[in-house]
Order: sequence, then C-alpha cells, then structure tokens
Amino acid sequence: MMVMTAKVNMKKVLIALAAVAGVILALILLFGGGNSSQPTAAPSMASNDGRVQFLQNLGWQVNTSPAESGQVRIPKEQNQIFTRYNDLQKSAGYDLSQHSGKTVMRYVYKVTNFPGATEPVYATLLVYKDQVIGGDITDTAAKGTMQALIKHSQIPTTIPQATVPTAATTPTATAPTATSTAPTATAPTK
Repeated sequence: MMVMTAKVNMKKVLIALAAVAGVILALILLFGGGNSSQPTAAPSMASNDGRVQFLQNLGWQVNTSPAESGQVRIPKEQNQIFTRYNDLQKSAGYDLSQHSGKTVMRYVYKVTNFPGATEPVYATLLVYKDQVIGGDITDTAAKGTMQALIKHSQIPTTIPQATVPTAATTPTATAPTATSTAPTATAPTK
C-alpha cells in the first residue's frame, strides 16, 4: 500500500475558495437577481412619489400632489357598511379586517384618466407600515360608483361596484375615523 502526502499552501487554498465564491456570486446576480424581465420591487408607500408610482403601475394617471391626506382608524367592530366596503377591498385582494382597530394613513389623489368621467374621480390609498392595505376609485358624479383599487384596464366591467352615497346620508370620509365606525364613499372637496 502506498500513501502520498502533499504539502498544502493555505494562502493558495483561500485564494481558490475566494475565486469560487466570486464566480458563484456572479452567476447568482447574472441569472437570479439581475434579470430585467422579472418584476421590480414595489415602490415605497412612505413617499409621495412611491404612492403616485403605485397608482401609475395600475394604469391610473393622477395629480402628483394628494388632494387630501390624514390618519383614519379601521373600526374594531364591524357593521354592515364596513362589511360592504371590506367586500369591495377583498375583490381587489385586500382585507381591512386584518387591521381592525389600527390607525392608518389615507391618501386621496385626483384621477385624470377615468373613462367617461364628467365629474372629479379620486383614488384613495390606505397605507399601514408603508404597505397598501386597501383603497378605492370613486367617481363623484351623481350616479358615480366606488370601485375596487384595481388596474385601469379592468374598469368598468370586471369588478364589484357600489353606489356612492350622498353627503346627506353619510359622514364625509372614505375610511373610518376615530369618531366614525365605517368607511364611506364621499370624495374630498375641490
């Protein structure tokens, strides 16, 4: 039986390991992380530019400054109005019941490309911890509708719609406030 021994130079082994790690990292970036055909990360909702970009990614053109913004509270106890509004949210993949009792930010933007609009149309975003948790598109015309926050190309036939209540029958807030118990569909004033 023959036994061979070799003297190993640790410096050369470390250099070889670093080279192999570099090749692996380059392959990961080239094929796994740097592919431009894959979707990019969602824009940050912490900034106005991120929120506008989010709406533009859905196909909505909006004024770049919000018409209104402020904090609203999602009610802890659900009633019929909240349930109807949340059903609209669920049709777009959101669920406000997961945020019951939480205070969230509400941003309202004027939409400039709503099909056939004769009165102002507004996009509302509900944001919690820099994530969109809900929203809607509201046509303020007399027979306008509130629609789920979905892609512009899906308007008006593929989603549930709710009639916009009149100011005489509901408080003026799109989402629940600390004093109200459910969201309504009234859009901000001009």
